[in-house]
Amino acid sequence: MPTHNTPTQQSYPKPHLLAASGIAALLCLTLLVYPSREVEAKKTFINIELEEQIAEQVTSSPSSTDIQLTAVDADAKTSSQEAEHTSSAAETDTFEYQKTLTVSSGDTLSVLFTRAGLDNTLLHKILSSNKDAKRFAHLKVGQTIIFEFDENQELQALSSKISPLETIYLEKQSENDSFVFSKDVAKTETAEKYAQGTIEGALFSATKKAGMPYSLALDMANIFGYDIDFAQDLRIGDQFELIYEEKTLDGKAVGTGNILSARFTNRGKTYTAVRYTDKQGNSSYYSADGSSLRKAFIRTPVDFARISSRFSNGRRHPILNKIRAHKGVDYAAPRGTPIKAAGDGRVTLAGRKGGYGNTVVIKHGQRYQTLYAHMQGFAKGIRPGSQVKQGQIIGYIGTTGLSTGPHLHYEFQVNGVHVDPLSQKLPISDPIHASEKQRFAQHSKPLLAKLDQNKNTQLALNQQ
Repeated sequence: MPTHNTPTQQSYPKPHLLAASGIAALLCLTLLVYPSREVEAKKTFINIELEEQIAEQVTSSPSSTDIQLTAVDADAKTSSQEAEHTSSAAETDTFEYQKTLTVSSGDTLSVLFTRAGLDNTLLHKILSSNKDAKRFAHLKVGQTIIFEFDENQELQALSSKISPLETIYLEKQSENDSFVFSKDVAKTETAEKYAQGTIEGALFSATKKAGMPYSLALDMANIFGYDIDFAQDLRIGDQFELIYEEKTLDGKAVGTGNILSARFTNRGKTYTAVRYTDKQGNSSYYSADGSSLRKAFIRTPVDFARISSRFSNGRRHPILNKIRAHKGVDYAAPRGTPIKAAGDGRVTLAGRKGGYGNTVVIKHGQRYQTLYAHMQGFAKGIRPGSQVKQGQIIGYIGTTGLSTGPHLHYEFQVNGVHVDPLSQKLPISDPIHASEKQRFAQHSKPLLAKLDQNKNTQLALNQQ
């Protein structure tokens, strides 16, 4: 019987089988944990797409907080725009109905009208409407002008406060479109005040130290100016005292009135002045005995000027270099200083006169004549034939003609003969009339007594 050989199963060593099993298990685990390339690529694609979408949303769409802030900013912007609109409207309203302009250096009323948006044709119409309207043309730096308009931007009124006491107005009349001038003067209280001082140098330094304003010092110099040359005669130690009116508004000093009484001691001689108004309403200053302090001519036609050349019959002319008479007095002063008429009279010349340059000649009655030369120019209204009052400004210091510098050459003639105006005894005005003497005494004695009383009080305080 034939014999069949059955193949036998090959057996592997046990360690090999264990190693193979481990490798197979590890491979299965690897396949489970790590996906295939296709799956991995797909997963990576999805992640990138999601990240791009998220980034796009973050960039283009603000968060809720951002939206809230944006809304707040928008509201603020809207509020700001509304505020600007309101402010603009308010400014428009102010411009339409009222505009206040402040006068700067160099400004004229014409310039202010232009800044207010008005035609200068209207300005000419207003100023020519009446003479008082021209007061608006006299401007001071710092002064304010108020323009008032209607809804059609047409000027209805103009006003300006020209002093602490006075405000002026121009108001349009509806019936004929003309402008009417008016003024408002504040009501003040007036009280008497005492001041005294001693000359230590210049007059104005002493009056300022005494608390007196510049205008009051000028008034005092004008009162005593017939007897005292305040440019030449003052000496250290000279004294003055006065009682004057002080004006107050709401308890504050806003100005001064008249000097009521005064004394001035110059070089040991005392001059007294009392203001008196007669029964006809004429006011002037008199000495204690009723003699008039006012003379027909003032001593010097230029306030506080320096005498640069005196009256002489043998002076060498500074330009011609010749010995010739100097028939007047020269007063040196800055160019433009006002020159006053020495007395009442009639102008016989106002023009060029050879080496005198611009010259004014005034005839005072039949006996007296005065001449003013080398002027820079003439005051308004000064022309041949015009009448002038004592102290009226007739021109201004200059250097026209044969002149080496700005000064006034002043001549004084009596019956056609040149005399020295500094030494000439000047005629005085009439004294208190006999019918007024008793009334004058009743008025002057209390004022002079007040001077004595205040002086004694001041001396007692100084001795304490």
